[in-house]
Amino acid sequence: MATKPTKLLIAASGTGGHLFPAIATAEQLKDYHIEWLGVPNRMETQLIPSRYPLHTIPIEGFQQRFGLGTIRIFSKIISSVFQVRRLLQEQQFQGVFTTGGYIAAPAIIAAKSLGLPAILHESNALPGKVTRWLAPWCSTVAIGFDKTATYLKNAPSMNVGTPVRAEFLRRAPLDLPVPPGVPLIAITGGSQGAVAVNRLVRQCVPAWVAAGAWIFHQTGDNDPEAKEFEHPQYFAVPFYDNMAGVLQRATVAIARAGAGTLTELAITQTPSILIPYPFAAENHQAYNAEVFADAGGAIVHQQAKLTPEILKTTVLDLLADPQRLEQMAQSAASLAIPDSDLRLAKLVRQFLETAPK
Repeated sequence: MATKPTKLLIAASGTGGHLFPAIATAEQLKDYHIEWLGVPNRMETQLIPSRYPLHTIPIEGFQQRFGLGTIRIFSKIISSVFQVRRLLQEQQFQGVFTTGGYIAAPAIIAAKSLGLPAILHESNALPGKVTRWLAPWCSTVAIGFDKTATYLKNAPSMNVGTPVRAEFLRRAPLDLPVPPGVPLIAITGGSQGAVAVNRLVRQCVPAWVAAGAWIFHQTGDNDPEAKEFEHPQYFAVPFYDNMAGVLQRATVAIARAGAGTLTELAITQTPSILIPYPFAAENHQAYNAEVFADAGGAIVHQQAKLTPEILKTTVLDLLADPQRLEQMAQSAASLAIPDSDLRLAKLVRQFLETAPK
């Protein structure tokens, strides 16, 4: 008599930083029956239904100060806990895997109330509020950086890295007409772009072009000035599917410091200049960037203090110092865990398959 597949509920919502690691892990659990927990009108409603059954709960974050809005949010959390608890019971799930964010709260609490294993993955160096509050309720916390464990002293943790999309793990040819041998500067503010970074970059591009560099610039689609500068050596696009090919070819990258972006930079061994997003929750991108700076894989500039002259000179100095670029590439590579998805899937199996039935 064939045994039923293990049933796992994955709670991941909102951004690529939460969704892509969860999807990569799910793809290593093909023998499991997986269903998804998300939020209406978020990215998962486009990415997940073609892959896994999607359940949604009307939950939202609680960043604002205490007030009537906070009471409403907490009431939604309580309602969501009961909704997820009922789902876990009725569908006979055997555990929960989550990549953090506010959707993790009802998933972890519901699993804990039923005695089910809950595995949490935290990709940032500074864990988010939900991770810090609920980590002790989890079977284990998988982390993306060693430093994260210092903030989780009351919870078991293991560094497994952060999974990346499959294309970053294989050779991805660059499909842009960049000549071989020329330096390539890659600028990305993430899939949404970063207007403040874009404005700084455009003031530097003429000097970089004059120095013989070619530039790839993912601007996002919220920048009204994106087409202000044009040059044969400068490629500006709102969004680009082949970031793996760009970063593998890049001499140096200029980027924000989200955990997903940093993982891609480490996997592709790309030296970088990091400009942490100053309005990220609890300034967590600054903590991520610090890990790369301490390892020697990146130069970090705070946005408030960064001028076009400083950025222009930093890039030109790096392009003139191949030895330093090579050292930075090796340092970035030292932070990479290419089989993170396999390690994370193994951790999920460990707890779900040894849990009392």
